[in-house]
Amino acid sequence: MNLMLDVQIAEELEGFDTYLPSEEQLALWAERALEGRTEFAEPELTIRLVAEEESHELNFEYRGKDKPTNVLSFPFEAPPEVPIELLGDLIICAQVVQQEAVEQGKTDEAHWAHMVVHGCLHLLGYDHINDDEAEVMESLERDILAKLGFPDPYLDEAS
Repeated sequence: MNLMLDVQIAEELEGFDTYLPSEEQLALWAERALEGRTEFAEPELTIRLVAEEESHELNFEYRGKDKPTNVLSFPFEAPPEVPIELLGDLIICAQVVQQEAVEQGKTDEAHWAHMVVHGCLHLLGYDHINDDEAEVMESLERDILAKLGFPDPYLDEAS
Protein backbone atom coordinates (compact mmCIF):
# COMPACT_ATOMS: atom_id res chain seq x y z
CA MET A 1 0.00 0.00 0.00
CA ASN A 2 1.16 3.46 -0.84
CA LEU A 3 -0.59 5.89 1.50
CA MET A 4 -0.70 9.49 0.37
CA LEU A 5 -0.88 11.45 3.61
CA ASP A 6 -1.45 15.17 4.00
CA VAL A 7 -0.64 16.34 7.53
CA GLN A 8 -1.87 19.76 8.57
CA ILE A 9 -1.00 21.43 11.85
CA ALA A 10 -3.25 24.28 12.91
CA GLU A 11 -1.54 27.60 13.45
CA GLU A 12 -2.83 27.63 17.04
CA LEU A 13 -0.57 24.66 17.82
CA GLU A 14 2.63 26.52 16.95
CA GLY A 15 4.77 26.28 20.03
CA PHE A 16 2.63 23.49 21.51
CA ASP A 17 4.91 22.39 24.31
CA THR A 18 3.96 18.74 24.62
CA TYR A 19 4.18 15.74 22.34
CA LEU A 20 3.00 15.92 18.75
CA PRO A 21 3.67 12.88 16.56
CA SER A 22 5.81 13.16 13.46
CA GLU A 23 4.43 12.77 9.97
CA GLU A 24 6.25 9.43 9.76
CA GLN A 25 4.52 8.17 12.91
CA LEU A 26 1.10 9.31 11.69
CA ALA A 27 1.70 7.58 8.35
CA LEU A 28 2.81 4.32 10.00
CA TRP A 29 -0.22 4.22 12.31
CA ALA A 30 -2.64 4.98 9.47
CA GLU A 31 -1.00 2.41 7.17
CA ARG A 32 -1.36 -0.28 9.83
CA ALA A 33 -5.04 0.59 10.28
CA LEU A 34 -5.56 0.29 6.51
CA GLU A 35 -3.43 -2.83 6.05
CA GLY A 36 -5.15 -5.58 4.12
CA ARG A 37 -7.84 -3.31 2.70
CA THR A 38 -7.96 -4.32 -0.95
CA GLU A 39 -10.35 -1.54 -1.98
CA PHE A 40 -7.50 0.97 -1.70
CA ALA A 41 -4.27 0.61 -3.66
CA GLU A 42 -3.11 4.18 -3.00
CA PRO A 43 -5.42 5.69 -0.38
CA GLU A 44 -5.31 9.40 0.32
CA LEU A 45 -5.84 10.70 3.84
CA THR A 46 -5.66 14.08 5.53
CA ILE A 47 -4.83 14.30 9.22
CA ARG A 48 -5.29 17.74 10.73
CA LEU A 49 -3.95 18.42 14.23
CA VAL A 50 -5.97 21.16 15.88
CA ALA A 51 -6.44 23.09 19.10
CA GLU A 52 -9.51 22.87 21.33
CA GLU A 53 -11.37 25.79 19.73
CA GLU A 54 -11.41 24.27 16.24
CA SER A 55 -12.28 20.82 17.59
CA HIS A 56 -15.11 22.32 19.64
CA GLU A 57 -16.53 24.20 16.64
CA LEU A 58 -16.43 21.14 14.38
CA ASN A 59 -17.80 18.80 17.04
CA PHE A 60 -20.71 21.18 17.62
CA GLU A 61 -21.38 21.77 13.93
CA TYR A 62 -21.26 18.13 12.82
CA ARG A 63 -22.22 16.18 15.94
CA GLY A 64 -24.17 18.67 18.05
CA LYS A 65 -21.72 18.20 20.94
CA ASP A 66 -20.80 21.45 22.70
CA LYS A 67 -17.20 20.55 23.60
CA PRO A 68 -13.90 19.63 21.96
CA THR A 69 -13.29 15.94 21.27
CA ASN A 70 -10.27 13.73 20.67
CA VAL A 71 -10.84 12.71 17.04
CA LEU A 72 -13.39 13.48 14.36
CA SER A 73 -13.62 11.40 11.20
CA PHE A 74 -14.98 12.72 7.94
CA PRO A 75 -15.19 9.94 5.33
CA PHE A 76 -15.15 10.89 1.67
CA GLU A 77 -17.59 9.16 -0.64
CA ALA A 78 -16.83 9.81 -4.27
CA PRO A 79 -19.48 9.24 -6.91
CA PRO A 80 -18.88 5.91 -8.71
CA GLU A 81 -17.72 7.69 -11.87
CA VAL A 82 -14.94 9.55 -9.99
CA PRO A 83 -11.85 7.32 -9.71
CA ILE A 84 -10.31 8.68 -6.52
CA GLU A 85 -9.11 6.83 -3.45
CA LEU A 86 -9.64 9.65 -0.98
CA LEU A 87 -10.38 7.98 2.33
CA GLY A 88 -11.29 11.20 4.14
CA ASP A 89 -10.11 13.50 6.89
CA LEU A 90 -9.20 13.01 10.53
CA ILE A 91 -9.28 16.01 12.85
CA ILE A 92 -7.35 15.31 16.06
CA CYS A 93 -7.33 17.72 18.99
CA ALA A 94 -3.87 17.83 20.56
CA GLN A 95 -4.98 19.14 23.96
CA VAL A 96 -7.77 16.59 24.37
CA VAL A 97 -5.49 13.70 23.38
CA GLN A 98 -2.81 14.89 25.79
CA GLN A 99 -5.30 15.33 28.64
CA GLU A 100 -6.83 11.90 28.03
CA ALA A 101 -3.40 10.25 27.96
CA VAL A 102 -2.65 11.69 31.40
CA GLU A 103 -6.09 10.78 32.80
CA GLN A 104 -5.87 7.23 31.42
CA GLY A 105 -2.25 6.66 32.47
CA LYS A 106 -1.06 6.13 28.89
CA THR A 107 1.96 7.46 27.08
CA ASP A 108 1.26 10.32 24.69
CA GLU A 109 2.55 8.23 21.80
CA ALA A 110 0.30 5.25 22.61
CA HIS A 111 -2.79 7.43 22.87
CA TRP A 112 -2.00 9.31 19.65
CA ALA A 113 -1.53 5.99 17.85
CA HIS A 114 -4.88 4.83 19.23
CA MET A 115 -6.63 7.99 18.00
CA VAL A 116 -5.21 7.61 14.48
CA VAL A 117 -6.16 3.93 14.31
CA HIS A 118 -9.59 4.64 15.82
CA GLY A 119 -10.23 7.47 13.36
CA CYS A 120 -9.09 5.42 10.36
CA LEU A 121 -11.43 2.60 11.32
CA HIS A 122 -14.30 5.10 11.43
CA LEU A 123 -13.33 6.22 7.92
CA LEU A 124 -13.55 2.57 6.84
CA GLY A 125 -17.10 2.36 8.18
CA TYR A 126 -16.56 0.87 11.63
CA ASP A 127 -18.46 2.30 14.57
CA HIS A 128 -19.11 1.75 18.26
CA ILE A 129 -22.69 2.91 18.63
CA ASN A 130 -23.97 -0.43 19.89
CA ASP A 131 -22.21 -3.17 21.85
CA ASP A 132 -21.77 -5.55 18.90
CA GLU A 133 -20.22 -2.85 16.71
CA ALA A 134 -18.03 -1.68 19.61
CA GLU A 135 -16.76 -5.21 20.20
CA VAL A 136 -15.71 -5.60 16.55
CA MET A 137 -14.09 -2.16 16.34
CA GLU A 138 -12.28 -2.42 19.68
CA SER A 139 -10.97 -5.88 18.78
CA LEU A 140 -9.50 -4.47 15.55
CA GLU A 141 -7.97 -1.55 17.46
CA ARG A 142 -6.37 -3.91 19.98
CA ASP A 143 -4.90 -6.10 17.22
CA ILE A 144 -3.53 -3.19 15.18
CA LEU A 145 -2.04 -1.45 18.21
CA ALA A 146 -0.49 -4.69 19.49
CA LYS A 147 1.23 -5.15 16.12
CA LEU A 148 2.61 -1.63 16.57
CA GLY A 149 3.91 -2.55 20.03
CA PHE A 150 1.31 -0.63 22.05
CA PRO A 151 -0.69 -2.03 24.96
CA ASP A 152 -4.44 -2.66 24.92
CA PRO A 153 -6.00 0.83 24.92
CA TYR A 154 -9.11 -0.45 26.71
CA LEU A 155 -7.34 -2.36 29.49
CA ASP A 156 -7.84 0.35 32.15
CA GLU A 157 -11.45 0.92 31.09
CA ALA A 158 -12.28 -2.77 31.48
CA SER A 159 -10.90 -3.10 35.02
